[in-house]
Amino acid sequence: MSDVAISTRGLRKTYRTRRGRKVVAVQGLDLDVPAGGVHGFLGPNGSGKTTSIRMLLGLVRSDAGTMTVFGKTVPAQLPEVVGRVGAIVESPKFFPAFTGRKNLELLAEAIGAPRTRVGEVLDQTSLGERGNDRFRSYSLGMKQRLAIAATLLKDPDLLIFDEPTNGLDPAGIREIRETMRGLGDRGKTVLVSSHILAEVEQVADTVSIIGHGRLLASGTVAEVIGGGAAPTVKVAVANHEAATRILTAAGMTVRADGNYLLVEGAPEPADVTRRLAHQELYVSELVPVRADLESVFLELTEGEGL
Repeated sequence: MSDVAISTRGLRKTYRTRRGRKVVAVQGLDLDVPAGGVHGFLGPNGSGKTTSIRMLLGLVRSDAGTMTVFGKTVPAQLPEVVGRVGAIVESPKFFPAFTGRKNLELLAEAIGAPRTRVGEVLDQTSLGERGNDRFRSYSLGMKQRLAIAATLLKDPDLLIFDEPTNGLDPAGIREIRETMRGLGDRGKTVLVSSHILAEVEQVADTVSIIGHGRLLASGTVAEVIGGGAAPTVKVAVANHEAATRILTAAGMTVRADGNYLLVEGAPEPADVTRRLAHQELYVSELVPVRADLESVFLELTEGEGL
């Protein structure tokens, strides 16, 4: 399908530990990454994200299943599409004593990219003004953006970033986030794996959530959040016991949260207030609890041991 950049079906990978025990890293993964925009590939550490990416890039052989990149079967047809793919799976190595620009010029020469691309990718990653500074003077965020610039030298259509914000401070995380968002806005397909769900939520158009190597949910951010936990409101009321009894009788789910009650299943937040007021219980505070990717993920993985 032309509107899908990456597709996997039944992807599986197992490893054996030093003691001979078999560990399933990826089991039956069905994944679709739409072409264009930022796709968050989400899951906790050890959920199979990096293994899946390595299989897509031909770095690890799968045990079973199929994979396509831009409609080409990989790894068999990977040479036909590798020029359209840029990836950062591990921290790339640069010469510390050379400037960022010089490092990119050497890399461009090695891969046959036009020298003019160096200035372009420095600007695209907001490093234009620091391109003539030595690499060793760069912050961690700048070093990561230089790595992204390196992947852009051949102007790929698909960029794959594995945990790109690991070890960065908030400023560095914001820089990487803005860089990825800018690439997605220019029509590139950006697949970013991360275990930091709240961070990816700010930049992704679509997401896939995996656990134990299995797909748990996929779709736009709004769809995944909307398809997760039921709408919840936080209620402050004097008599918790009576309020719980009244709301439970109305078919709502109620649980204690400190000085509040968390209520799920109300058609409208005002319905909570109305039912309690009819019994002369008056709400002093009622706040809708906004669902986010993290809360949806926790619900999806309940019982998964994650």
